[in-house]
Amino acid sequence: MKRVKDIAFFKNIKEIREYQFGTFYFFDGLVISEINEGITFGWDMAQKAINAAREVFGEDMPIAYISNRVNAYHVVPTDWSKFYKNRNQLVFYSVVGNTKGSFASLVMERMFFKNSIKKFTDLEKAIEWSLKKSEMHHKKTAAKRNDYLPT
Repeated sequence: MKRVKDIAFFKNIKEIREYQFGTFYFFDGLVISEINEGITFGWDMAQKAINAAREVFGEDMPIAYISNRVNAYHVVPTDWSKFYKNRNQLVFYSVVGNTKGSFASLVMERMFFKNSIKKFTDLEKAIEWSLKKSEMHHKKTAAKRNDYLPT
């Protein structure tokens, strides 16, 4: 499975944040995570990544998030409620993996994540999809803002 550092898109990197639990790669409007082997990824870890995203993108930047599951780890699916309770939002969320194990917690996550979660087996396809969806989202948002401007 491809890691973020091994693909051509890596040249577009804005910032990298490394933590004991994993690494987060920040691009324009896109975050890709690679959580370390054996970690149980919960709210306290997610908060660190969210705070980093705010520092990199600002408070109101809608982002796409890709979980590049190159390692086996667990997600606490019920922590999505804490994510929303704290008024955080992801516009698009996708998971990249190539084994049943890499998608095992996805079924539970889908129960708690309010939007859809897209599943991929190729990181570059996930990036392409995320960027395309983000561009469409920005165009719609800009069009709505223009509808409200006085003429």
